[in-house]
Amino acid sequence: MADETNWERGLIEKLAGAALNEQRRARRWGIFFKLLGFAYLTTLILLVLDWRGPETLGAGKHTALVDVVGVIDARGDASADRVTESLQNAFKNKNTKGVILRINSPGGSPVQAGIIYDEIRRLRGIYPNIPMYAVVEDICASGGYYIAAAADKIYVDKASIVGSIGVIMDGWGFTGTMEKLGVERRALVSGENKAFLDPFSPVDEKQKRHAQSMLDDIHKQFIDVVKKGRGKRLKETPDIFSGLLWTGDRSVELGLADGLGSVDYVAREVIKAEDIFDFTKKQDITERFAKRFGAALAGGVAKVLGQGQPNLR
Repeated sequence: MADETNWERGLIEKLAGAALNEQRRARRWGIFFKLLGFAYLTTLILLVLDWRGPETLGAGKHTALVDVVGVIDARGDASADRVTESLQNAFKNKNTKGVILRINSPGGSPVQAGIIYDEIRRLRGIYPNIPMYAVVEDICASGGYYIAAAADKIYVDKASIVGSIGVIMDGWGFTGTMEKLGVERRALVSGENKAFLDPFSPVDEKQKRHAQSMLDDIHKQFIDVVKKGRGKRLKETPDIFSGLLWTGDRSVELGLADGLGSVDYVAREVIKAEDIFDFTKKQDITERFAKRFGAALAGGVAKVLGQGQPNLR
């Protein structure tokens, strides 16, 4: 009789334990699906915010803001495609009273900077009654300044870093290291200059002169842009186009900038429209992941293995 009672008790305990485990499993799955649903809704909201266009802005007159942040290149937030689209939306909005281009950039691709500069000039021709001002925060160097030169006026902070009107093409040379390691370079080419400035071969003086000629051409384009944009305001000292940097205060003295002022100051006191709407096109989630995980890695490998591209930085 005792054995039968123990057997029944054991069975009941097993059934109760199984039921309890099942409840725990169901609770865990419930939490999992709730978290999954929350993540889905969060992603959906973020995507909606990314896709929200300028048409959702208020009806009142406003100052349009477009950011140029970071290195100017085809893969980043400061790519020509992203900045020009932002500017187009800013200018064509019927309630835009003025446009501010806020710059925090050390420079980058001369091609990307040139595309943005040309688009600014085009938009200013289409919308002559909408002024555009560049506002520098921390740094506006090289390609960043190339873009700023298209603005009606440039405002800086007294401690901003401005200038670096020059071009650089950098790379590496591994010939000495290869000799020490006993490594032999074997490169087969068709075309005597196909291995142009190969980092694993001694410097070819003819190729070096050709590279310098290209840099000089791009530098001249940069100088022409600055002279055209700044006009008589620019004080051409021997160092102005040498690649040097200056503080915001000094840049005003040299005519590289027009005065001291923040985004809020320019919107309120210069454009006379205190309400500021940000037209900067943001990267969506998939773009951020793909570019950071893939393109950045590929760019880093290319940087190590080969010579760099000309850069306004």
